[in-house]
Amino acid sequence: MKDEEADNRLGSYLRARRELVAPAQAGLPPGGNRRVPGLRREEVALLAGISPDYYLRLERGRDKNPSPQVLESLARVLQLDDVERAYLLGLAAARPRVPRRKRPEHVPARVHELLAHLQIPAFVEGRAFDVLASNPMAVALSPRLRPGQNRLRSLLLDPEERAFHQDWAKATADFIAALRTTIGDDTDNPRFVELVGELALSSQRFRTLWARHDVRSLDGGTTTVHHPLVGELRLHRDKLAIDDVILVVYYPDKDSDSDEKLRLLAALSHTDSAGTPHDRPADDPLSKAP
Repeated sequence: MKDEEADNRLGSYLRARRELVAPAQAGLPPGGNRRVPGLRREEVALLAGISPDYYLRLERGRDKNPSPQVLESLARVLQLDDVERAYLLGLAAARPRVPRRKRPEHVPARVHELLAHLQIPAFVEGRAFDVLASNPMAVALSPRLRPGQNRLRSLLLDPEERAFHQDWAKATADFIAALRTTIGDDTDNPRFVELVGELALSSQRFRTLWARHDVRSLDGGTTTVHHPLVGELRLHRDKLAIDDVILVVYYPDKDSDSDEKLRLLAALSHTDSAGTPHDRPADDPLSKAP
C-alpha cells in the first residue's frame, strides 16, 4: 500500500467513490466539458450540504475528523451501500496507529481433525486469503487450494483459475473488495503490504480494481465453477470464524446434479488422497507422522 494512501485513507476513499458516481445518478446534468470522471468536488459538497473548501480539506487529508452527520451526508451523495457506509464511518473513527507485531496464523489441532472428517471441500484461510490447511476434497476441487497457496494470487495470475470460475470478473472484484475490507486500518501489516505490493506489480486487473476502493463482505454465497474432470458444479460457500482463522466449506444442494458430480470427484480422487495428507503444510511435523 502506498504511503500516501495509508496516511490519507479517508481522502483516498472519498475521491475514488466520487469518481464512480455519474452526474445523472446524482440528478445532475452531464455537461459537455467535464474533465473528471464522476462528480466534481464542488458537486459533492453542494449535494452533501457542506462547503467546497471543507470537502477539499477532507479529500486532501487536512481534516480527518468529520462529524458522523457529515459522513452520513457524504455516504448518501456517494450512494454507498451498508458495507461501504460502515467502512466510511470507520475510516474517520479516531484511533492511534501503533505498529503491530506480526503473529503467525495458527490452525488449531481440532480444526485439522475436523477437516479430516468432512466429506465436502473444506479448507482454512488466513486474513490475506492464504490457504493454511485443506482436506483432500478441497484439493480435488482445485489444486490451488493446497496449503501455501494464496487464493487471490491464484485467481489473478493462474490461467487455470480463470478458466475454473464461470464469472471470473465478478470473483476478482469480490475478492479484491473483500481484501480491502479485511485490511481496514491494519495498513502496516507486513503480509498485507507484501501481497498488495506483489499484485500491484503483476496484475493490471488488481491495479484497476484496487484503485476503485470497493469494499465488500465475502461470506456466504453461491458460485459456479468448471471442473476439468466432472464439468460444471454449482456450490454454496460458507465461512466460519475459528479463533484467528476462517474455515471455508463448499457444498452442493442435496441430490442435485452437482451433488452427484461431487461424489464422482471424490471417487476419482480417492487413490490420490492416500499419500501425504493435504490438510497440513509440508513442514508441519504432523504431516510426517506415521
